[in-house]
Amino acid sequence: MPEEDATQTPSEGIVGLDEPKKMTREDWRKKKELEEQRKLGNAPAEVDEEGKDINPHIPQYISSVPWYIDPSKRPTLKHQRPQEETESPYSSIGEWYKRGVAEKPLATKFRKGACENCGALTHKKKDCLERPRKVGAKFTGTSIAPDEHSQVQLALDYDGKRDRWNGYDAEDHQRIVEEYAKVDLAKRTLKAQKLQDELASGKLLDQAEREHNSEDEDEDKYADDIDMPGQNFDSKRRITVRNLRIREDIAKYLRNLDPNSAYYDPKTRAMRENPYFNTGMNPDEVGYAGDNFVRYSGDTITMAQTQLFAWEAYEKGSEVHLQADPTKLELLHQSFKVKKEDFKEKQKESILEKYGGEKHLDAPPRELLLAQTEDYVEYSRHGAVLKGLDKAVARSKYEEDVLINNHTCIWGSYWKDGFWGYKCCHSMVRQSYCTGEAGIKSSSTVCVPFEEGLEEPQEEEQPKTLLELHQEKMKDKKKKSKKNKKRRNSDSSDSEDEEKKKEKLKKALHAEDKRLKHVEAIMQLDERKRPYSSLQEVKEPTEEELEAFRMKRSRPDDPMASFLGQ
Repeated sequence: MPEEDATQTPSEGIVGLDEPKKMTREDWRKKKELEEQRKLGNAPAEVDEEGKDINPHIPQYISSVPWYIDPSKRPTLKHQRPQEETESPYSSIGEWYKRGVAEKPLATKFRKGACENCGALTHKKKDCLERPRKVGAKFTGTSIAPDEHSQVQLALDYDGKRDRWNGYDAEDHQRIVEEYAKVDLAKRTLKAQKLQDELASGKLLDQAEREHNSEDEDEDKYADDIDMPGQNFDSKRRITVRNLRIREDIAKYLRNLDPNSAYYDPKTRAMRENPYFNTGMNPDEVGYAGDNFVRYSGDTITMAQTQLFAWEAYEKGSEVHLQADPTKLELLHQSFKVKKEDFKEKQKESILEKYGGEKHLDAPPRELLLAQTEDYVEYSRHGAVLKGLDKAVARSKYEEDVLINNHTCIWGSYWKDGFWGYKCCHSMVRQSYCTGEAGIKSSSTVCVPFEEGLEEPQEEEQPKTLLELHQEKMKDKKKKSKKNKKRRNSDSSDSEDEEKKKEKLKKALHAEDKRLKHVEAIMQLDERKRPYSSLQEVKEPTEEELEAFRMKRSRPDDPMASFLGQ
């Protein structure tokens, strides 16, 4: 009796609704063999209740239904899929926002349920944004406002929000197809008209040759445009040749093993820079100097310009091709260059004849006129040059920066207390030998000129008594009181000070004229007869003298200098 129950039970060993019965050893072995055959693909996969195959590699605890829930159910994966009752509804692929506003006829009468103020059906009176009317549209029945344009509220899923073609209208593409169809029809019409003209003039080619040309026209016309990296398409032999490197050649990445040398792109097998750049070798002497060297050497640039001209001429209607008619293209390119130069010359001459200004074309360069260039120079906040060249220093015909007696600076590079000297050692004696840092230290302690050093030392001041100190304090108080009085009378004294300044400025201008005349007289003398004036006493210039110098200074870059007599 137990054996018959075992044979009647299914492979899972389920009996009744209580609990599964233990399987026999033979049934367990058959079940395992069937699973192994399904995993190997020799047996068909198990099917769930919806008729879908179950992956045999999925564990049993995922596919099988627990016996305490429903032992009569077969293995399924329905509980692993999204449940319809829990899924949120999303908008379909055809739904999108409204584009444009539909032209609806305006209402002429008040409609029930509309806004009492303006008469629109899309809102109520408390939500109306129109100015409150004295008498609403409900009572007047005139000037009823149109209904607002409300957009559709779309609920897009993850892919719908990121779909770049979402909301695309296929009719737009149909318009492009129709436009290209019209262009193709116009080309065919022109071609048929051209054939008719050739037939009428007697220049029609043989029928066989024309058929052969028409077959190869579309394929050979753009044969050069279908080249891919690493391939070369030969339109004559209808074969594709792979551009493989010859094994005897050295690979580009083995030219220079320095990691800081030229970069090698393994995807495109390109090395644009010269791998021997840092080695000091001449690019003309090495076997390989980079792809850019090959690309921009020889007739490559001329070839590229010719190809560009062929493309532009083809767009303008001239049927020329670089590979098909190279001679015709070259002659056409040369004639185009000549005509272009002639057109530029004629245009230039016509502009000069109409407006004039030929004298400005013969002017010297702008760098000589304005002492300005377009060279980029970058300065720091302290005035030092960071990028670019320093401004060239204007030099005279005399010798400059001549260093003598071990000096590192010239005479006159240092000024102190009305005396000139050397900046490197702070020496005030001309033609002296440089003492360097020792001279700077000694001059910082005692800085006495050479002529004043021979004078007798002054007597030391004696200490002052209390009476003398009291008298000095009283004098200081009197001086302060006088200054306060002067400040009170500043209004009257300001006019007097201005008059004094004007008089001093007149004297300074007169003295500056005398100095300029003296300088002109000295400059007219021979260099060997000029007096030696470097040891003369030099005083610090006053404010009036500086103002007179600025007023009398000649400015060669001033465009009005010739009118001022300078």
